Amino acid sequence: MTSITPILVHIPAYSQLEGALTYKSEMSLDPGILVRVPLGTRTMLGIVWDTLQSTTLPINSDPPQYQIKDVKEVLSGLSPLSNKWRELVTFSAQYYQRSLGEVALAALPPQLKNISSKQLVRKLIKITKPNKAIGKEFITDSRHVLTHEQSQALTKINTLNGPFLLFGSTGSGKTEVYLQAAQVALDKNPQAQILVMVPEINLTPQLEARFLARFSSVYGIDSVVSMHSEMSAGQRFKSWLSAHTGKARIVLGTRMAIFASIPQLAMIIVDEEHDPSYKQQEGARYSARDLAVYRGRLENAKVILGSATPSLESWHHSQEDNHLARYTRISMPSRIGEDAQLPIVRRVDMNHQPKNCLFSPPLLKAIQQRIDKGEQSLIFLNRRGYAPILCCTACEWKSNCPHCSAYRVFHKVDKTLRCHHCGLSQRVPKSCPICGNPDITTVGKGTEKLEEHLSELLSHIRRPDSKNSEYPDGEPIRIIRIDADSTKLKGELAQKLTHVHEGNIDILVGTQMITKGHDFRNITLVAAINPDASLFSSDFRAPERLFSLLMQAAGRGGRNAAIRSTSEMWVQTLYPQHPLFEALKKHDFSSFARQQLTEREQAAMPPFSFQAIVRAEAHSQEIAQKFLIAASLACEEAPSWKSILEKVTLFPAVPMAVARVANVERAQMLIESPSRAHLQHFLSDWKAILHQTKKQAPGKGLIKWAIDVDPLLI
Repeated sequence: MTSITPILVHIPAYSQLEGALTYKSEMSLDPGILVRVPLGTRTMLGIVWDTLQSTTLPINSDPPQYQIKDVKEVLSGLSPLSNKWRELVTFSAQYYQRSLGEVALAALPPQLKNISSKQLVRKLIKITKPNKAIGKEFITDSRHVLTHEQSQALTKINTLNGPFLLFGSTGSGKTEVYLQAAQVALDKNPQAQILVMVPEINLTPQLEARFLARFSSVYGIDSVVSMHSEMSAGQRFKSWLSAHTGKARIVLGTRMAIFASIPQLAMIIVDEEHDPSYKQQEGARYSARDLAVYRGRLENAKVILGSATPSLESWHHSQEDNHLARYTRISMPSRIGEDAQLPIVRRVDMNHQPKNCLFSPPLLKAIQQRIDKGEQSLIFLNRRGYAPILCCTACEWKSNCPHCSAYRVFHKVDKTLRCHHCGLSQRVPKSCPICGNPDITTVGKGTEKLEEHLSELLSHIRRPDSKNSEYPDGEPIRIIRIDADSTKLKGELAQKLTHVHEGNIDILVGTQMITKGHDFRNITLVAAINPDASLFSSDFRAPERLFSLLMQAAGRGGRNAAIRSTSEMWVQTLYPQHPLFEALKKHDFSSFARQQLTEREQAAMPPFSFQAIVRAEAHSQEIAQKFLIAASLACEEAPSWKSILEKVTLFPAVPMAVARVANVERAQMLIESPSRAHLQHFLSDWKAILHQTKKQAPGKGLIKWAIDVDPLLI
């Protein structure tokens, strides 16, 4: 008699095979055990699931009643994935409308797909060895003394259940609260584990260093591990095993870490919880922040969401006057340090400045004053490259991407035109490819252009107190650029940040990757160049993202109270009286959030309604839109759908903002409802219609479709 076992394998949602498949095994296998099973001509990693009761069936009858394939290998030695972890995966798959196997298998480290049982056992032996001796560089002498606001925050976290929204201004010491809250959780339970999440990979090293400095002397250097996509397969596997076996007490990671196997999870900390990077934009489009709240409730773990500019959803859910409030709000409005103040915001009306100037004369003068004092400035523009468009002055040719409905960006450093959507890169033509005109020019500006232009404008400025005999009158100023293009090589970002921290740089130019989370101690001036594009965007979330970016950027300045200079935030804009900039000047997130939430409530936008988008990709825009329209009509014309459609609104199918990427046409349809439950009910039932509509589509025009629940990009 053989045991018939349900096993999950990686199958995408649009394949219609969403649940566990059945296999036979000579032994009974507990749910959560990892196995290898055949699927078609391939051998795949699978997880024993608990959607079916294991039964014994006669498979040796003549003729055989069942044709069920055998489990090829059991990855013995590895403890099963916990019941709570499987519940998290099940909820995620159901809520985000994906297949169980797709979510579950994507959450596991890639190296598990090929490793044998013997290799796994050897890895586990290495992992479970005692922690290495602690070097002096990791030992901390004592805990930091908390401010009154930090003490109050920690008391609430320790005594209340949460979840908590830690609303603290930049420089208020949120990280210290995280550290001490984690320490309390670890002291309560000798096996407790902490999950700390950050929005971007470049924020992981500095946070890891702080947690190592605080905890490695007690728990060992291997007690803190990181998880993110830039780690090698071996590094990710080692970190995953450390977390799964309980050796890692603190797991630091980006959004992927929400699915880490952490059997003794006691606390989840989501730093910069407002950041859109927590929303996955490919495959299973989950929100790691929202899943953190769900996982905390599931595993009885405390959840801390921290931000100086919380998402409007989190802010709404933490309002005291909201009878449906889900979070406990904890405010820390003051910066640490006796004289520490938030930067003074100065708005520059670009209508009164020289035409087409990148840097207004008052801003240039302010930057020079900072250089003279030996202080640093940060220049922020959220667009990499030299210029977004290259064009011909004669025939109006522009550097369109031949494969996407977007422009190729001009990168002067390597003289290329590069598409940031499909990755196409070509040498800059010497003349217009249409009319042959050699007079081709740039339109717009990116960080490369800012760096070059600043160097030209400030070439006559010298650094003070130079001891270099080569420059007796002072060394030239040093400008560094940090963006996705300048930090491609491994270790390049860390090296550049080190130069900034050590004071070797006078001006830092970069995109949003330098505006959040970094503790720059010598920056006293921050400038935002051309932030106006988001003020009148069709995306209703654009003002929220802009205000958050500017507040976070401002927070990089004036973090060192020992520097007596007054820190400043300069904003160059054509609309200095806009309400957003008025709120920014006062550092008044509360009034900005109140105004935005009022507008959203009047327009029935999230968080006062709930949305999903179904996106279709096809060889032509017509086929993609026809598919969405047909799926919409199929339920609108069916009498049984009448009651469901009374509570759900389906909008017309339209091209996506970037309608074509890599020669694939993309269309989308927005679905909206005042009820989350009604929206989920509709989507669950509608998937069958989407599958049927795809089958009926003519030829093979449709490539694939996907549902995005709670989308951030519309």
